[in-house]
Amino acid sequence: MLYMRPSPPILQFNIILGSLVKIKHYPTAISLSKQFESKGITPNIATLSILINCFCHLGHVNFAFSVFAKILKMGYHPDTITFTTLIKGLCLRGQLRKALHFHDDALAQGFRFNEVTYGTLVNGLCKTGETKAALELLKKIEGHSIKPTAVMYSTIIDSLCKNKLFAVACNLYSEMIVKKISPDVITFTTLMYGFCAIGHLKEAIALLNDMKLKNINPTNHTFNILVDVSCKEGKMKEAKIVIGAMVKAGVKPDVVTYTILMNGYCLINKVKHAKHVFNSMVQNGISPDVRSYNIMIDGFCKKKMIDEAMNLLEEMKFKNMDPDTVTYNSLINGMCKSMRIDSVWDLVDEMHDRGQPADIITYNSLLDALCKSGNLDKATALFRNMINRGIKPNKYTYTIIVDGLCKGGRLKTAQEFFQHLMIKGFHMDVTTYTAMINGLCKAGLLIKHWPCCQKWKRKAVCLML
Repeated sequence: MLYMRPSPPILQFNIILGSLVKIKHYPTAISLSKQFESKGITPNIATLSILINCFCHLGHVNFAFSVFAKILKMGYHPDTITFTTLIKGLCLRGQLRKALHFHDDALAQGFRFNEVTYGTLVNGLCKTGETKAALELLKKIEGHSIKPTAVMYSTIIDSLCKNKLFAVACNLYSEMIVKKISPDVITFTTLMYGFCAIGHLKEAIALLNDMKLKNINPTNHTFNILVDVSCKEGKMKEAKIVIGAMVKAGVKPDVVTYTILMNGYCLINKVKHAKHVFNSMVQNGISPDVRSYNIMIDGFCKKKMIDEAMNLLEEMKFKNMDPDTVTYNSLINGMCKSMRIDSVWDLVDEMHDRGQPADIITYNSLLDALCKSGNLDKATALFRNMINRGIKPNKYTYTIIVDGLCKGGRLKTAQEFFQHLMIKGFHMDVTTYTAMINGLCKAGLLIKHWPCCQKWKRKAVCLML
């Protein structure tokens, strides 16, 4: 096309650029536009709008505005799509203030926007926690002769529910109904999440009936929210009833549904039931994901069924699934609790080799096992290794190491360790102090060493009493 004479119309080039944008090949579209401009082919408003879209998706908002300036310089009149794309680009970069100022300036110059523009602004404000500003914008929209959409309301209701402002969310839903704006599946799903968040499961389930009356079909996500809440409350019968309603509504349970159910059984220590759900998922042609395996591995480990957990790890590898840090931490913790210390180090090495660095949870499990098995030298060496690696200890780490040294009869080392932590300014809470005080009590040295913990004196005494 570049070497054809005469050159094809710019429309033909725009079709190619538009196709590249649809498959998200933004750099290629920009490169090709430069090529045909270098051949003297003049872009039109559609070409330049495509370029603005490309730069915005790549996060180069400044370049996008340079193209916008070119549009004005060439005498073209930018349309609503151009303005909306620029506003979306600013929102994607988190530059909400600039997006709002740009909107106000354009509005002052006589440009008009549509519901897509305002939906973009509302979404951007909610994602950055500016829900109040989103509500205010919703009120202003009608003044610009734009009717708010269900998407705008749903976005704000979702943000309100996540911020636990459920009463305001319900009022906004009522406002939708009064204004005859039909709620969609996202609206109902969001409200269900809100009801579930405050423990009103019955009200959440009642919304399913409202959806039926309005001929709105629930999605997997809608039902999964209800299943998840039932499982977390230990109401497994209710969870299975919801899944029954899900199947009856023609919505097939997905990997998330099965995983939630497995987790629910593990939470109430019914690992065999969870395993049955896991097997049923596979039999129904649904492939377990990493989270599914993690839940089963963790469930087995908590019941000290380490061999079963290791079999699942091997199954993951056979399926070319990459175990993550959660997978390894569950196995390491399970082995440590089962006092299989000798075997655990191979797993730590494998974790490292697979590019899953040990974190504070890994170290706490190892430290606890070493202290309880009397390997105090290895425990203190591991603690120092953790510090040298830049991993910040938490309150459990301090308590494990101090308590381990005290119970292992190394009170002097525990005191030195404790004093070192204080001098270095490490944050310790009452549990760490209590571990040290218990060690001093057993050695009959509480009064002598009391000044070292004056700050926590009252709390420690209360705990001991």
